[in-house]
Amino acid sequence: MARMTAARAAVEILKREGVTDAFGVPGAAINPFYKALKEGGGIHHTLARHVEGASHMAEGYTRTTPGNIGVCIGTSGPAGTDMITGLYSAIGDSIPILCITGQAPTHVIHKEDFQAVDIASIAKPVTKMAVTVLEAAQVPGVFQQAFHLMRSGRPGPVLIDLPIDVQQTEIEFDPETYEPLPVYRPAATRAQIEKAISFLLAAERPVIVAGGGVIGADACDLLVEFAELTQTPVIPTLMGWGVLPDDHELNAGMVGVQTSHRYGNANFLESDCVLGIGNRWANRHTGYKLDVYRGDRKFVHVDIEPTQIGKIFPPDYGVVSDARAALELFIEVARELKAEGRLPDRTGWVASTQERKATLLRRTHFDDVPMKPQRVYEEMNKAFGPDTRYVTTIGLSQIAGAQMLHVYKPRHWINCGQAGPLGWTVPAAIGVAKADPDAPVVALSGDYDFQFMIEELAVAAQHRIPYVHVLVNNAYLGLIRQAQIGLDINFQVNLEFENINTPEIGVYGVDHVKVAEGLGCKAIRVTEPDQLGAAFEQAKKLAAEYRVPVVVEAILERITNISMSRTMDISDISEFEDLATEPGHAPTSLKPLKV
Repeated sequence: MARMTAARAAVEILKREGVTDAFGVPGAAINPFYKALKEGGGIHHTLARHVEGASHMAEGYTRTTPGNIGVCIGTSGPAGTDMITGLYSAIGDSIPILCITGQAPTHVIHKEDFQAVDIASIAKPVTKMAVTVLEAAQVPGVFQQAFHLMRSGRPGPVLIDLPIDVQQTEIEFDPETYEPLPVYRPAATRAQIEKAISFLLAAERPVIVAGGGVIGADACDLLVEFAELTQTPVIPTLMGWGVLPDDHELNAGMVGVQTSHRYGNANFLESDCVLGIGNRWANRHTGYKLDVYRGDRKFVHVDIEPTQIGKIFPPDYGVVSDARAALELFIEVARELKAEGRLPDRTGWVASTQERKATLLRRTHFDDVPMKPQRVYEEMNKAFGPDTRYVTTIGLSQIAGAQMLHVYKPRHWINCGQAGPLGWTVPAAIGVAKADPDAPVVALSGDYDFQFMIEELAVAAQHRIPYVHVLVNNAYLGLIRQAQIGLDINFQVNLEFENINTPEIGVYGVDHVKVAEGLGCKAIRVTEPDQLGAAFEQAKKLAAEYRVPVVVEAILERITNISMSRTMDISDISEFEDLATEPGHAPTSLKPLKV
């Protein structure tokens, strides 16, 4: 048997589990692991500027390519606590990442040693497993179990905490005979799928709600095939956006109280049966008025996690299954029904959903100066093609982007959904660009999200990781300001000040161009809408030439209210701006406006 340190054994396991990249920040308590990482080779490490940033990089890396598992590494104490937000983000959206932390020596952990904290207990609520390994011989088994858990059932993150003496202890371990544990994913039975599909057969206006679980299972091709076989319109959730192209004739639009299309909500409210696959009925999708969302519709829910069935409301029928396994059977049964002539003709229903898609549109074309954000997204649709991977987290910038941008492929809308931490976008975009260096990556931030972890731009500059970052700046916490309207306050949400070093930007405060350039990146400020197209083209060229992020800052009007429900009711969406009433109002819409 080969002898090696437990840290080296862990590194060898990472490689045999398919890990090629890691993100992190070294420190005294994790340095033995870093030594093993250097000596073992085969894993490229990206040095972050903040340990939370490393966790978000790992998450962006995982989300980009099927099978990826991002790894983030930090030392003891605050490094682990810094990564809790990343773990929370990952578990909320069912994203597997592995967090590895250093720890004080085993004999002083309980003595309030320097930077000794019970990180396993802190992390347990936001992980599938969090453990401090006290015996070096257990390290291989713990890492093997970690990968098994991250991939099995509902995917999610794991934290492994390694005391420094455990890392340095030699153990017997033979990497050549190591094998990953089999992955467990529940699979539907034929009888369950036959019953589930019977609800669609009995319906007149069924829809499929496709969630992030379809993308996580790498089953988007199967979902499209099943939808086409049965002529069933598809409503992607925000996490499922990209399961089928936005311009597909069966794409009925997104539903929700914020990130929704007018036609998406209208199509859903006309439906009489809903088949949810790999979704969790998140409240930004359903709203809080569940009586409106449910109506008289029949609901079938297919999800990999048993406790998701009935969590928000009881479905008429529930199936616990991996999305790919379920869809394979759905297709098998649908093909048989089609051969027997038993599939209903849905031509009229499908046509009506597309009619709404061509009539219920929001206006994007405005020539105002300062700019309205809608015009920024219109110009983004023109400048960035179907291969673009968009990355964003939360805020009015994300909500408006989801309402107005177009996505055509799985994993091309990479959005932090359930947690929505500000600052996520910059590091996540770095992880995405690292995972797919050949794809155009476009990040989208408001000014406050951008400022939260702006230092991570230096990481991309150092490691030559190019992408384009669209920054919509209104010097406001826009979403919180809009949420305060109902309370009749406008309190502690305005970010404006006159920058004594850059008086030409007026009250917009932070000079993002100087900051980005100071961090080794390129930046362009745009103040008029007719400059946007040229700025985006220049940004793409600069990113390709210098291999660094390029920030395009669009100076917006201070206040724009983006369409959303003030009552958390999907049938009650407030449209604050003029709607599209002629084709020129929405020139990049998926279908020409019908008037």
